[in-house]
Amino acid sequence: MSKRINSFFQPIPSKKPKPDPEATSPSSPSPTPVVSTHHSNYPMPIRNLPSHIFKPIANLERVRPPQAINNQPHLDLLYFQPFIPSPIARDLFKFLRNELPFYRVQYTIRRGPAETLINTPRYTTVFGVDETSIFIPGSQDIATTNPKPPKPIGDGNASSESTQTQTSTLTLVESRTRAPPTTLKDKAKYNHPPRPIPPCLDVLRQAVEAATADGTHYNFCLVNYYATGDDSISYHSDDERFLGPNPTIASISLGGQRDFMLKHKPVAGSDVDAGKPLKFPLNSGDMIVMRGETQANWLHSIPKRKGAQGNQGRINITFRKAVVPGGTNNYYRYNVGDGAVYRWDDLSKRMVAVKKEKETEGEKESQTVNEVKVKE
Repeated sequence: MSKRINSFFQPIPSKKPKPDPEATSPSSPSPTPVVSTHHSNYPMPIRNLPSHIFKPIANLERVRPPQAINNQPHLDLLYFQPFIPSPIARDLFKFLRNELPFYRVQYTIRRGPAETLINTPRYTTVFGVDETSIFIPGSQDIATTNPKPPKPIGDGNASSESTQTQTSTLTLVESRTRAPPTTLKDKAKYNHPPRPIPPCLDVLRQAVEAATADGTHYNFCLVNYYATGDDSISYHSDDERFLGPNPTIASISLGGQRDFMLKHKPVAGSDVDAGKPLKFPLNSGDMIVMRGETQANWLHSIPKRKGAQGNQGRINITFRKAVVPGGTNNYYRYNVGDGAVYRWDDLSKRMVAVKKEKETEGEKESQTVNEVKVKE
């Protein structure tokens, strides 16, 4: 009996845990390599989104419908709070700041007889082309694998994963013929070689078009990086003729919170009162879509910001549709220019100049320059 009792109180042997099919072991296949996309008009390869960011964005489901704001004259907004969930928005901000090529464009404007040099108070980059042209697939993209990827700038903890660069064969053709330009006029219509929207931004474009579902197809992506609360953009409207009448513009905010300000344009002889500006706080992942008569009648700005939020960087991504070559030339002049290419340096926590771009007879020449740190 005692034997039976002792055996009764013996601990029950635990079941062996089932092996984790995703756990790595010496015999497991190597992890998926980091994939980048390169195009002849990019200054450098641009990484594709990792799957933990790509999949949620590609499968965005609206938990909360956007707030329609149309209670003011000529105002038509959709306000998404948020559009991208907070954890994904945080990772997307860091990824884009690390991986995109940025520029700090200088240009001159004429005011009477004098010319004034303008230093853009933010970092910018742009991709896309107006609707008179289109990028179409060429031959099959070429993939090359590098088992020892170069370290990112200032990254002391670079991944040991191999990298795979896909050389994009997207070819710029005329929209009406689906063939490369043949006339002298068509060949000379762009002052800067247009660049296709890279996969890491194109998945966002598709998500925005699906969320708004109003039939708008965007062909441009502009990205602004505001390094600190001192970087800003003054009141303006995106009502250029190259956008066509009543353009729709979608604006996504990532990183530090900033205020989006709107005020009605003054109208001579009208009873429409500009009144107090409207203020919309933009948290990381929020999106505002401006539609209808908004651009023709309202001005918007991102003012400077002090305090803790002002010390955080912010990325603004806008999707637009340009209808004529003037839009392409404008966007590349004021968002790329011919100055240095900047990349984020994770050690010094600032943008660093890594390349110098020059345009000579339609061909891009890039030469490495010293890593000059920007005074912010």
